[in-house]
Amino acid sequence: MAEKFDAIILGMGPGGEHVAGSLLKAGKKVAVVERELVGGECAYWACIPSKTLLRPPELKGEATRAFGTGTPEIDVEDLFDYRDYIIRNLNDSGQIESYEGMGARVIKGEGRLAGQGCVEVNGETLEADHVVIATGSAQNILPIEGIEDVTVWTNREATTTREVPGRAVIVGGGANGVETSQWLSRLGCSVTIVQSPDRLIDREDPQVGELLKGFLEEEGIGVRVGRRAEKVRKEGNDTIVTLDDGEEIPTDVLIITAGRTPRVEGIGLESVGVEVNKKGLAVDDHCRVEGTQGLWAVGDVTGVLLFTHVAQYQGRIVSANILGGERVADYSGIPRVVFSDPEVAATGLTEEQARQQGIDVASINLEMASALARPVTYEREPRGNLGLVVDRDERTLIGAWAVAPQAGEWIHQACLAVKTRTSVDVLLDSIFQFPTFSQGYLEALEKMDL
Repeated sequence: MAEKFDAIILGMGPGGEHVAGSLLKAGKKVAVVERELVGGECAYWACIPSKTLLRPPELKGEATRAFGTGTPEIDVEDLFDYRDYIIRNLNDSGQIESYEGMGARVIKGEGRLAGQGCVEVNGETLEADHVVIATGSAQNILPIEGIEDVTVWTNREATTTREVPGRAVIVGGGANGVETSQWLSRLGCSVTIVQSPDRLIDREDPQVGELLKGFLEEEGIGVRVGRRAEKVRKEGNDTIVTLDDGEEIPTDVLIITAGRTPRVEGIGLESVGVEVNKKGLAVDDHCRVEGTQGLWAVGDVTGVLLFTHVAQYQGRIVSANILGGERVADYSGIPRVVFSDPEVAATGLTEEQARQQGIDVASINLEMASALARPVTYEREPRGNLGLVVDRDERTLIGAWAVAPQAGEWIHQACLAVKTRTSVDVLLDSIFQFPTFSQGYLEALEKMDL
């Protein structure tokens, strides 16, 4: 007879972990199934190690641009040792012990749906009133001719390496590619980014990509936008990457960071009458898989804003609903941050998106160094731009972006304003700490034609 649970969670990344923790605290009987490591991509191969690798080179850059300071040296071995400690040396035994201590049954293996309320794993069938799919996403591997003959890294090899290559070509100029380019470059690697769209971070306002491109090129990172890597070949000890315009770039490693695909295949969706869609598992505003009962999904597998914080948010929605609530998801005001130097942060609509929706828009790009005191007290040759998008009719902030130091921290004021549809008049009447980058919101709004 199959063992019965209140809930089975298929995949234990940030979203699955949040559901598991909440249900266990509520006294529910929970089984968790994980094919790799409990904690998921973020904890071991993505957000956590990448931000750990970024910090020492960022600190060195900050010291270089500050005044009256020396430039610290980076101990690369110590950096890698600390990174390994932070990612638990790719060992999830502590996580397993923790969940078992809370009363969960933890099963390591490839789980798949086997009809409504059933999951098969390691030859065993489990049953539950609720099944939560949190299988995440996988790195896209592009169809580049000859790629099988050369050394290729995804984010996993990049964030767990203990050697800095002499040269790297990074295919993909999104957040992952930009972050990887900076920490590798600042550790001594010669880096070139190849991006097929015509700008970096192409989900954001075009001004963001242009600003970032300039900063990367200033520190010696090659940037090729509107270009594709068509083929690669080995030539002696070199890997030669040929672009679509004929340019050839010699490298030691090819790093693929061009997008991710939700893991929807091979998890038994057909057993519950759900069609496989590589764009993601369609969910309603309760995060219930459309057309089903008792089947939920959170995180990258849904195809909704592939961010750890969105997975955690969806986990909050699902756990509340399983526990009897009627909570709905609201994706307005979600922060989107690239932990580059300077940081890129954004929320809400871009100006282009707003105009496509027929909104009467007012916008501004504020050069913060000329308007605020904080940038000039922060670094020599201060950097920082803030863009705002306002709905003239509603007099509300509907979008914001920044390319500036610590932007990932102070973007949340814009996130809250967008989510709550805060009146511009309230923002104009607010008092911002002096001197801070946050004062940019007031300065920008005062300069706008509203």
